[in-house]
Amino acid sequence: MKKYIGSHFSSVGGLDTVFKKAKKINADAISFFVKNPRRWFENDINYDTIKSFKNNLKKYNFKYSQILPHAGYLINLCNPIKKKLNLSKTSLLHELIRCKNLGIKYLNIHPGNYLEKDNYKFCLKTVSNSINEVLSQIDDISIVIENTSGHGTSIGYSFEHLYEIINSINHISRVGICIDTCHLFSYGYDISTIEGIEKVFYRFNDLIGFNYLKGLHLNNSIGCLGSKIDRHENLDFGLIKKSVFSFIIKNKKFNEIPIILETKKKEYRKNEIKWLKSFI
Repeated sequence: MKKYIGSHFSSVGGLDTVFKKAKKINADAISFFVKNPRRWFENDINYDTIKSFKNNLKKYNFKYSQILPHAGYLINLCNPIKKKLNLSKTSLLHELIRCKNLGIKYLNIHPGNYLEKDNYKFCLKTVSNSINEVLSQIDDISIVIENTSGHGTSIGYSFEHLYEIINSINHISRVGICIDTCHLFSYGYDISTIEGIEKVFYRFNDLIGFNYLKGLHLNNSIGCLGSKIDRHENLDFGLIKKSVFSFIIKNKKFNEIPIILETKKKEYRKNEIKWLKSFI
């Protein structure tokens, strides 16, 4: 069983360039945006781009299981405004089609933001319904839901939220979870120590199950515990002990899923990956 440790990369210069960028910092896992994350839509990926992407995947010895791209920022699957909700669902489908054309099996999303605080349960159901509708229009690809920090009106910050969302998915085998360590901590899950993270992931497994864990975003946190501030820090800094990250790498439960760094200073990531790999 292997550990796939890597980074989020810019796809500026072409989607096919992410593999070369990954090898430069010895990354074994890759995240990127399959289109401009601040646009609803882009032109379809052409044949040459798809061919080059697949060729480079082989050239640089990657497998699709090492790839977990991230959906755009505009998608909000619980938007109460019907027109904007439909736009979000159409945009998500557009991104899934782009992923499928590239051969990618998973797309990571944020569940969304509600506008009426007293109606968050309805919003969780809306997210599930939105995912059901989108998945019914495409096959051979799954949606991976990322936990949030609870900043503003975001949902999906608690394991209970994630459980409620996935428990209402019709195609349950086509949904998964990606855990962001900064988001966990800033929401209020105390993973600042090894003892703390063991308790938190025991709770995750008890409620949801490790079989749904399809990726990790490994980030330290600038914000304090429960601050709900979504600000990532490098592994050497922040309020989560560095030993927590080495514990994750040593733990077999996190084998063979993309472990992605989204740390603050990108120039540190090569050394962070090297340090993490020393525990394999």
